[in-house]
Amino acid sequence: MASSSILIPPILSASISRRNLLLSTTIATVSPSPQIPSPDVTITDRVFLDFSLCPTYFRSDPSATLSSTTPCSDSTPLGRVVLGLYGRHVPLTVSTFKLMCTSSSTSYKNTPIHKIFPGQFFLAGRQGLRRDTAEVGPLNLPRNTDVVNSKSFLLPHARPGLVSLCLSENDDDDETRLDPEYRNVEFLITTGPGPCPQLDGGNIVFGTVLEGLDVVTSIAAVPTFKPSEKIRQFNDFAEFLGDERAQNARSLWNRPLKTVFISDCGELKVTKPSLSPSLP
Repeated sequence: MASSSILIPPILSASISRRNLLLSTTIATVSPSPQIPSPDVTITDRVFLDFSLCPTYFRSDPSATLSSTTPCSDSTPLGRVVLGLYGRHVPLTVSTFKLMCTSSSTSYKNTPIHKIFPGQFFLAGRQGLRRDTAEVGPLNLPRNTDVVNSKSFLLPHARPGLVSLCLSENDDDDETRLDPEYRNVEFLITTGPGPCPQLDGGNIVFGTVLEGLDVVTSIAAVPTFKPSEKIRQFNDFAEFLGDERAQNARSLWNRPLKTVFISDCGELKVTKPSLSPSLP
C-alpha cells in the first residue's frame, strides 16, 4: 500500500526555501528611515528694531541712501520690537543680521518696510537708493552658506512673530543677483493671524519676536496699494507675453501708502539670552 504522506519534489522544495530566504533577508534589511533632528531654536542673541511712521510715502532726494538719512522729519514712533535669534540653527544668517543691526556705516537703520501683505507678513531691510528697487548689501559681508544647506529651511512659518531671511519673496532683478558682491539681507516678519505655509521651504526662519508683537500687528494694519482685479488680469496677460513692464508694475503692489521705517536698531546684551521669554 502506498504511503499517505505527500512528498514535495526537490525542485519545488528548493524554490520555496530560496523564496523564504529572500523574504526574510528583505525584511531584515528594511529599517525605518532615520529621524531628522529637530532644529535647535535656542535663543543665542537678542536685537531690537524701533519702528516709526511717516504721514505719507516719502518723496525725497533720490541720491540719498536709505541708511543715511531719516525718511521724514515728522515721524511718529510705533514702538520697539525685540527679536530672539536662533544662532545655533543658522549661525551665519544670525551673524549677518546682527551686523546689519549694529553697523555704523550701512545698516537697517532708516530703511523702510517696502511691502506689506495683510494677514500674512511684511518685508523689510532692502538696501540701496530710494528711487531704486535693487538691494545693495553692505561691503565685506561673508557669503551666507546657510542658504545652500537644506537643514536651514526646516522651521515652518507656523505662527505670527517669526523673522525669516527673505529668499523666495525677494524681487531683486537678475542683474543685481548676478553681482559677485551681492548679499541678500532682506527679511520678513510674519504678522498672523494664521500661518504662512507658502513661505516654507523657500525662506529661512532664524528668530522670533520676544516683545512688541502689538507693534508688528499695527504695521500689518497700514493701508497698502492694491490694484483692481481688472488690472491684475491685464498684468498677468502682459507677463505671459513677456512684457517686462508687467514685473515693474507688480513691484508696486502691496507697497504701504504711508512710510514705515526702522528708526533705530541694535543688539541687546544680556547674560543669558537663551532664558528670554517666547511667544505663547
